[in-house]
Amino acid sequence: MSKDPPSEDLVRAVRAAGISDERLLRAVRTTPRVHFVPADHASSAYQDVPLPIGHGQVTTQPSLSAMMIDGLDLRGSEHVLEVGTGLGFQTALLAHLAADVVSIEWCPDIAQQARRNLDRQNVAHVELRVGDGSAGVPDRAPYDAILVSAAFPDIPAPLVEQLRIGGRLVQPLGPGGREEVVAFRRTASGLERRRVLTLACFVRLHGRYGYAP
Repeated sequence: MSKDPPSEDLVRAVRAAGISDERLLRAVRTTPRVHFVPADHASSAYQDVPLPIGHGQVTTQPSLSAMMIDGLDLRGSEHVLEVGTGLGFQTALLAHLAADVVSIEWCPDIAQQARRNLDRQNVAHVELRVGDGSAGVPDRAPYDAILVSAAFPDIPAPLVEQLRIGGRLVQPLGPGGREEVVAFRRTASGLERRRVLTLACFVRLHGRYGYAP
């Protein structure tokens, strides 16, 4: 009997988290996480756990990334903004599911590693920026969906402004360390809170519209 590839362990974890979207499951199956984690943590790449990446940051747990992406209701034609690239695994998943992704990372050296990881895996349709994610990327707006991988008690105003009416946004709401991960929809009058996806612990969102560096 042939042994399942290691990515199947993550697929099972994502299914157990309640994800049934076959496109998303396929993205998890075909994106080798081992190439998006630090080399000294390669043996843990297919465990459903966050891994340290420096600067006090960690990768998002794969099943949590999947829940957040699922909350965006992507259909394949969306222009997506990701705030917090990390080492690029979540970025690669988004690139499988959307038309294109603009991803912004606060730490230049982490962004450099992410770019290298994405290029080596031939992940297309991703524009990677270095800068203040709390301010979004206004020159590429408006976006159909925004995913924020860091915590703040409120949604930064620039992100709301850069989201198209009818667009979706997912962000952990809280002080950093104990959050509700919430899905929103942009309406003509502002953001409409749709549902809490899960509880989780995230690093803080730093920047002009987040916490001071």
